[in-house]
Amino acid sequence: MDRTSTIFGNPIDAKTIAQAEKSKAKFLKKFGDDTQKTYHLGLQPITQIKEIGIQNLVLADKPLELPENPLIVGNIRMGFGHYRIAMAIASCAQALGRTPVWMDLASFDATGSKMIRSQNDLYSMGSKLSQKIGLFNKLVWEPMNSEGFRKITYNAKDQKNSELLAPLYGDLPNDVPYVGTHVWPSQGAVHAGLTHVVNAIPDNWPMGLHLAEGSIHAVQTPFAYLGYKKMNGFAKEPLKPMPDDALVRVGHYIDHELVANIEHDCAMRIERLENGAPVRFLMTVGGAGAGGDLYLAMTRHLLPYVRAGKAELWINFGDHLTMWDVFKKQMPELEKECKMHFNDYAGLSDWAATLDGASCGGVTVFCHSDIFEAVYSTNLLMRKCDVLVTKPSELAFYPVPKLMMRHIGGHEVYGAIYAREMGDSTYECETPAALCDMIDTLINDKAILKALSKRIVELKGTGVYNGGYEVVRLAIQGR
Repeated sequence: MDRTSTIFGNPIDAKTIAQAEKSKAKFLKKFGDDTQKTYHLGLQPITQIKEIGIQNLVLADKPLELPENPLIVGNIRMGFGHYRIAMAIASCAQALGRTPVWMDLASFDATGSKMIRSQNDLYSMGSKLSQKIGLFNKLVWEPMNSEGFRKITYNAKDQKNSELLAPLYGDLPNDVPYVGTHVWPSQGAVHAGLTHVVNAIPDNWPMGLHLAEGSIHAVQTPFAYLGYKKMNGFAKEPLKPMPDDALVRVGHYIDHELVANIEHDCAMRIERLENGAPVRFLMTVGGAGAGGDLYLAMTRHLLPYVRAGKAELWINFGDHLTMWDVFKKQMPELEKECKMHFNDYAGLSDWAATLDGASCGGVTVFCHSDIFEAVYSTNLLMRKCDVLVTKPSELAFYPVPKLMMRHIGGHEVYGAIYAREMGDSTYECETPAALCDMIDTLINDKAILKALSKRIVELKGTGVYNGGYEVVRLAIQGR
């Protein structure tokens, strides 16, 4: 079905439709036409993350045999964010008696997959340039992320390109429960004829980019619900609204293990603070290292506190060892006085299990070459930290006290605003001076962190962290 020329009853202009056709033709010419090809898929356990029990879809020679009660989690790797949301959905699926099946659309040797990888490479390059070149960030990156991706015409082009993903879904039953944690997997599933598709929209800034007509659109906040319902700002003139059955506010997408342990983890934080233990800071530097200068400034500022026994610092470098090399070059003393968990997920897991007890002190750094271990190690550590230091991306919605860094891309601004209003986060600290000042405050005024922890427990009682479960139920139910 054509989903480019009209979107939720709103006609798209002829110029945009022509551009969309040209874009699809460009990818076909560059990567080959496989629209008539039959792809078979097989299952391969993701043994790295035993906590969830995910089965991974890979190319195979014979038709797919799905496990009992499957739920497909369609995703792509774009930074860590969409993988993290996918893990949360998989975790909740398992908790509700489903077998989570991982479908990374960028991982296959297919035309649609190559298209995704090429688009992701461009986005990653732009993100890194935005951190290095202020003028590029101001004139190009911020406007594109806040307004360019917002337009319904952008969605029209994406819808045409995502038709190239349809061949990868040939082995999936049309009524299999399917959750996309990026819009491209959701669009691809709809183009392939799947009927139980939930499009789990990230962030808190409504954008036309995230529309996948034919799916159920799940959002995390009231602000996002109204913005998508009205498709506010998606075009110069008001648009026809989204139908009632196409949009649901579900709450935050959070892993079952984190939600189930909120009371315990917050009680442990408060107990540590009242006993005068060092304040535990977890920094999620991640793959691209966006905001690297800010992380370096905070680390330098924290080291005297660490040496004085007033703070403890954990740094997760994700799967990019190059960022650790940058830290070592800028701060040669760091390597001499830190403990390391590099490609030792089992050791990290065992260590994290002991952290309800006495503090280990010092600086500990983490890096895993395996993407699943790199992402999930933050899940293990955020349960045990007192403060999560993060930019306002997908982690802005997680049930842990947060020190909010400067956003990367204008769409993240509204995640920071939402988190501070919900009361489980600081406001956005955009400069090294502001971040270091907030670090001083959190270490010297324990009442703030205790208040954040108590607020998280209150929020759990409202069901705001139950979005992962609700998304799974929607996918099982279908439209």
